Amino acid sequence: MIVPTSKSTFQKRQKEMKRQEKQRMKSERRAQKKLVGRQDAELPMEPLTGPILDPDLVFPESEDEG
Repeated sequence: MIVPTSKSTFQKRQKEMKRQEKQRMKSERRAQKKLVGRQDAELPMEPLTGPILDPDLVFPESEDEG
């Protein structure tokens, strides 16, 4: 004779599987972030070599403002 499992046991199993899946996804996301972080750290920053601009020439203040 097979004893049917109760509904609460099934729900507990589903909840536990969902928790494990969420934990696995979170772990993968952390590993991916860590990998991307390492790649960014390996790339040297390029110095800015363009001309220095006067902000008053680039963004002139109009006489209406102020």
